[in-house]
Amino acid sequence: MRHPIFARVYERASAQMDRAGAAEHRHALVADLRGRVIEVGAGNGRMFPHYPSAVTEVLAVEPEPYLRAAAEAAARTAPVPVRVVEGLADALPAADGTFDAAVAALVLCSVPDQAAALAELRRVLRPGGQLRFLEHVVAEHPGGLRRAQRIVDATVWPRLLGGCHTGRDTLAAITAAGFTVDEVHRFRFPPSGPQGPAAPHVRGRATAAVTPPGHRPAAPPR
Repeated sequence: MRHPIFARVYERASAQMDRAGAAEHRHALVADLRGRVIEVGAGNGRMFPHYPSAVTEVLAVEPEPYLRAAAEAAARTAPVPVRVVEGLADALPAADGTFDAAVAALVLCSVPDQAAALAELRRVLRPGGQLRFLEHVVAEHPGGLRRAQRIVDATVWPRLLGGCHTGRDTLAAITAAGFTVDEVHRFRFPPSGPQGPAAPHVRGRATAAVTPPGHRPAAPPR
């Protein structure tokens, strides 16, 4: 999946975002994680410096070749073991129930099928595992900002920004995928200046249900 122009723009923009305060949100997102972690849409590896020492391994999945190469370079100086692999959010290269936590940071806005991506994250997490999310989302209240989000999503925004959508109800999608949302922090980013359609953000954690959605227990023997 190649987006060479967007990848180069994103690499510069992600550094600017971190300087504007995104780095603090990244750090808070993963501060107390432990065990095996899968990060979907790892981009150029901006999350890697923030993983705590209790994390034993990070499997970082990134489909875009330019960003994946940048992530591989970032992995070499990460404070925890990070393995960068090619893969898609809706077809993760991992077995069922093999991770203690999953991280989605500024990626669920742009996956082609959000429900499929979240189902995959649910699949690779152990029962009771955690999903940590940091995403821009649909405006909380109806009004002008939601209308602006609908307009830009229906026109040029996704084509210019690698499939990004500003108005996705990501919290509802997380719940529908079989997670219980335990904590949500809503904020505006950037914190000052004009409010664009991608300004509403959420950072939080959710727990994978013990039984996946739609699962039917086997019939008892006769």
